[in-house]
Amino acid sequence: MSARVGAISESATLAVDAKAKALKAAGRPVIGFGAGEPDFPTPDYIVEAAVEACRNPKFHRYTPAGGLPELKSAIAAKTLRDSGYEVEAANILVTNGGKQAIYEAFAAILDPGDEVIVPAPYWTTYPESIQLAGGVPVPVVADETTGYRVSVEQLEAARTENTKVVLFVSPSNPTGAVYSREQVEAIGRWAAEHGLWVMTDEIYEHLVYGDAAARASADGSSSSLPVVVPELREKCIVVNGVAKTYAMTGWRVGWVIGPKDVIKAATNLQSHATSNVSNVAQAAAIAAVSGDLKAVDEMKVAFDRRRKKIVQMLNEIDGIVCPEPEGAFYAYPSVKGLLGKEIRGKRPQTSVELAEVILEEAEVAVVPGEAFGTPGYLRLSYALGDEDLVEGVSRIQKLLAEAK
Repeated sequence: MSARVGAISESATLAVDAKAKALKAAGRPVIGFGAGEPDFPTPDYIVEAAVEACRNPKFHRYTPAGGLPELKSAIAAKTLRDSGYEVEAANILVTNGGKQAIYEAFAAILDPGDEVIVPAPYWTTYPESIQLAGGVPVPVVADETTGYRVSVEQLEAARTENTKVVLFVSPSNPTGAVYSREQVEAIGRWAAEHGLWVMTDEIYEHLVYGDAAARASADGSSSSLPVVVPELREKCIVVNGVAKTYAMTGWRVGWVIGPKDVIKAATNLQSHATSNVSNVAQAAAIAAVSGDLKAVDEMKVAFDRRRKKIVQMLNEIDGIVCPEPEGAFYAYPSVKGLLGKEIRGKRPQTSVELAEVILEEAEVAVVPGEAFGTPGYLRLSYALGDEDLVEGVSRIQKLLAEAK
């Protein structure tokens, strides 16, 4: 086995989800908080577009590796509508989900040894993609005291002569942190001042709640980084997709927006790796991005309700501190106050061990903070039914009440 591939860690979130499903299949009443996946079905009009595509012989053949021209045009129109960011089809590459978008973008701009500053807690795939592309991830850790948001001063302290890219994610997976427009501008101007590339992941762009949503809508302006700091445009790569906004995680359609030479290079890579994304899924994505945001607005109402409930219930547990997430659909509580305490004859010393105790004793699956670069935390997705959410956290409450 090659050292490059042998060094890859399994996706912790998918592993937890798979284990929860396996236990459920074996008859155990496991409730899973692992997968970042809306529990809603894909909207009917999107499904119907896919059905029609199945019947159309033109979609039974190879199509351009970089994406259907009509989808690229629709993504450009959607980007202008939602972000105020004007791009052309030549600035867009359609990929097999967000993960391929992230890897191919890094592969297009990184040389061996190039450093990428990665705010932590981070999504598990970011450092693996960077390393697969030959780069070196450099974590910069933020904690609950700052709402899991890193500062320009922290980023500057991590910058070296080998720094080429800074990763920026808002709203964040796994924390739900949302940066204000002023913070976005400060980070963007710092990156521009030092000639750095920025990759910004906007997959959760429409899932912002409460005061953060009110701030965003108060002046009607976008917080998309290349819009806030336009001088970064030629060194900014935007990653996005239909998975979260339209409940289309299984359809596998993402995209990269960037300078034309970067998009051409990433398209060349994709032409040899996978060729075109499934045409049926691309047809569904055209319907999704060309439609209105009614479906996501309905989901947001449920997510917001669950967000408040899960934070309330988690903060009722002695030893847990859970900031209120402002975006995405994750809670990221600190469980440091529980480590080392005895729980049903076990004394977990790490959040990995605590997650194992919770699964074994409460039959609830959560993801430990080690997966996101910050031990001492757990990630719980609240993109599951209200009843399961309350039942699952109630089981955790009951179990952890025994900690001594």
